[in-house]
Amino acid sequence: MNIILAILVFGLIVLIHEFGHFLLAKMNGIGVVEFSIGMGPRLFSIQGEETQYSIKALPFGGSCMMLGEDGSESDPKAFNNKSVLARISVIFAGPFFNFILAFIFAVIIVATLGHDTAYVYDTLEGTPAREAGLENGDIIKKINGKTIVGKNDVILYVAAHPGEPLDVTYLRPEGGTPLEGSAPEGKKGIIPYAKGQMYTTTIVPEYSEENGGYKMGVSFYGYYEKPENFLELMGYSVNQIQFCIRSTFDSLKLLFTGQVKADEAVAGPVRIVSMIGESVGENREYGLTSTLLTLSNWCLILSATLGIMNLLPIPALDGGRLVFLVLEGLRGKPIDREKEGMVHLAGFAVLMVLMVVVLFNDIRSFF
Repeated sequence: MNIILAILVFGLIVLIHEFGHFLLAKMNGIGVVEFSIGMGPRLFSIQGEETQYSIKALPFGGSCMMLGEDGSESDPKAFNNKSVLARISVIFAGPFFNFILAFIFAVIIVATLGHDTAYVYDTLEGTPAREAGLENGDIIKKINGKTIVGKNDVILYVAAHPGEPLDVTYLRPEGGTPLEGSAPEGKKGIIPYAKGQMYTTTIVPEYSEENGGYKMGVSFYGYYEKPENFLELMGYSVNQIQFCIRSTFDSLKLLFTGQVKADEAVAGPVRIVSMIGESVGENREYGLTSTLLTLSNWCLILSATLGIMNLLPIPALDGGRLVFLVLEGLRGKPIDREKEGMVHLAGFAVLMVLMVVVLFNDIRSFF
């Protein structure tokens, strides 16, 4: 059941991505030859008036095959016979719909659970945070001038800037932090929006052999704040998307600078399905709501990540195709179709090799 749920998550994300291409293609009068979910041999298909709708064997991809997409075609409904702006809108729609899906799940999570906070629960003795003066109840507001919304922002920033000095701005609430039993009704542990004095201190994280990374020595309250109004709900939901974008780019930076190993930083579909299954299994005992929130969080992360990765200027991906379309718009004429096709073909071949390597690492990680 956990594996089925994980595959459904993948299927939904791919479906929405390809539906974005499909919808904008139809809106721009482009013929769609086939709309499919999955890769490999067809398991089931229905032939529409113009489009064949298919479900394929491997649930880790999908496609929206448009008429004349990769070559010359005299039909006025062919992709390459449409304007540059029309084609850009079609290609960009896939990643954009992924961001829309991610935002919907972010709204669901924030409306149901709230957003995480950066309230310090404790600082470990002898750690940089304790020596810098951070105490229980302090609220971290900024690190090196960057606004901090929740504990995940702190964790991500420290991980993305290993060993760098951190100028930490924090709020110390007036009167200290109430214990859980004395908090206002419905609030646990901390009074939100506390008034107090702002301080700034410098913390240099130290490397932890036990955790395999640089740490400040801070633990946080497992506390979430519910948005007070619609604007806060929208704002915190957007922050969830921004966090996914930052974490993706920070991970790529650490990967290309050699600060993390590829097999540790990159998980393929097999390992992702396993991780989704494990997290769903762990939360199922806490009830249906917890399970649905876990699945929603995975949909948020994977959909936003897929949108970002597809916009990277890599041949064969949406971002690579957008580069050629932008160049065409600037030049006033298309780049030679045959040369563009060769570039995308080479990019696709490289991606397939990388996929094989990632799948091999996925399978190896289980042994």
